[in-house]
Amino acid sequence: MSSSNNEKETTATGTVVPVVPITSLPVATTPHHGEKPEKFKGNDFKRWQQKMLFYLTTLNLAKFLKEDAPKPGTSKEEATAVDAWHHADYICKNHILNGLDDALYNVYSPIKTAKALWESLDKKYKTEDAGMKKFIVGRFLDYKMIDNKTVISQVQELQLILHEIHAENMVLSESFQVAAVIEKLPPSWKEFKNYLKHKRKEMGLEDMIVRLRIEEDNRRSEKRGSSIEAKAHIVEKGPNKKRKHSGDGSSQGNSKKTKEFKGKCFNCNKTGHRAKDCRSGKGKSNSKKKGKAYEANMTEEYMITYQSVCSCL
Repeated sequence: MSSSNNEKETTATGTVVPVVPITSLPVATTPHHGEKPEKFKGNDFKRWQQKMLFYLTTLNLAKFLKEDAPKPGTSKEEATAVDAWHHADYICKNHILNGLDDALYNVYSPIKTAKALWESLDKKYKTEDAGMKKFIVGRFLDYKMIDNKTVISQVQELQLILHEIHAENMVLSESFQVAAVIEKLPPSWKEFKNYLKHKRKEMGLEDMIVRLRIEEDNRRSEKRGSSIEAKAHIVEKGPNKKRKHSGDGSSQGNSKKTKEFKGKCFNCNKTGHRAKDCRSGKGKSNSKKKGKAYEANMTEEYMITYQSVCSCL
């Protein structure tokens, strides 16, 4: 009896109504606030259009972007269906208008249906986006890599431009993309560029990016090694100078020790210096006298030799 009471419920008039469990009821899913696109201000229409289409799809209103208003019928049911359609179309149209900037809202608010509004926006801004194709292609052709930035970051910028080209339905083969990126490498990569050009085996864009990343890492490590070497040389030069001076001082001290005289002076009979370094006046006078006597003896010997030579003649 209790189980039957859980499955059925009796009203005041005695009618038995089946009770449906709460878990089996369909839950209306409302989109998250983050799913609503930002307001369109006249730029990047294609991106905004895709976001808005997804947003309307979550609300089950996307079908009104393609459907025309039904013709009013004669019966009451047909009239009710037409009214329901206009109500849903009104909600869809205002979701689109709320996604526009205030200035654009004022321009497009008089449009009657969601389909007419969607087609009007598509016609105006898709035509303007068509002129963007040449601009995007020009950006890709004029792009040049420089040595002041990392190669990988510049390759990523090129990939973004290539993505925009593909988004405009302009298909570029992968081999063309690889060749274009190789050609745009900076001047300092000339040797590596020639190496990639002469490779016979074709490689994909991702493979080439991996090679570029490895090459850039190797170059970065080489620069670090050279800078560490230079610092090491600078550090070595400083102590070497000190060592050189200290070495000179030690050699001077050694030379002083080796040149120190341990004998006696002939002038004053004192140890520790030579007669020529003697400070005694006696030594100096004696040396002067000895020098004069030596000069006199040399003169006498020269005169005797001269006279003997003349007598022989």
